[in-house]
Amino acid sequence: MKIDNSIKSIAIGSFDGMHIAHQALIERVETVVVIERNGGYLTPGYKRAEFTQKPCAFYHFEKIRHLSPEAFVGKLKEDFPKLEKIVVGYDFAFGKNKQGSAVLLEKLFEGKVEIVGEISINGISVHSRTIKVLLQKGEIVQANQLLGRSYHIEGEVVTGQGLGREKLVPTINLRVHRYQLPREGVYKTATKVDGKWLPSVSFLGHRISTDGTYAVESHIVESSVGVEPGDEVAVRFEAFLRENRKFESLESLKAQIDTDIEAARKGAEF
Repeated sequence: MKIDNSIKSIAIGSFDGMHIAHQALIERVETVVVIERNGGYLTPGYKRAEFTQKPCAFYHFEKIRHLSPEAFVGKLKEDFPKLEKIVVGYDFAFGKNKQGSAVLLEKLFEGKVEIVGEISINGISVHSRTIKVLLQKGEIVQANQLLGRSYHIEGEVVTGQGLGREKLVPTINLRVHRYQLPREGVYKTATKVDGKWLPSVSFLGHRISTDGTYAVESHIVESSVGVEPGDEVAVRFEAFLRENRKFESLESLKAQIDTDIEAARKGAEF
């Protein structure tokens, strides 16, 4: 990891989601130090850097997990020799077995340690774990409020069943890795193709009315796009429309899809 030796202020954390509370830390410093764990993410790996104009430096958790709190602070001072200020959240923990706290960091670091307190939206404390729970419940609007943006995932275009274009509506089928997926169901979304966000309706879940496999599918509303297997596409979630359920025929499924598209058109602005 190449680091600018002139950096004087850093914020430290996992920054999964780069949500409103994370931004409160980031706005106070020159550089963001991300603790990378390679798990199920709101913003996997380097994608965090897309949500800030500040440079990001990454520490892989497996490489530092054995360090004592004292050794971790020593590493920071070695990597950032001009360091004068560290900003962390009130619940920050560090060092082997999370032995260190924000308060201990103040004692170990010779410069200034700024501890940012709890940040809440509508009485809900902003944490990545809370946002993940909201996504799992399909509570997209509330999750987006905590994020400070619309949640989105990215995936690789794959070949689907072929039923959509022939008997239902054409969809873009995605293979998604490393992102936290919302609850199974149908959503009002926007889909990014060739750099443009287009109004869409998306389905996530097991195709219980057809082949039973899990799928992430997006139908572009009132537009035609050309994508090929292997292309990268993003889907941005705006609202939950309905639960995943079984239909007895393709005709009844098609009728419901038409209803979903109309609900998305009326539900909110794209």
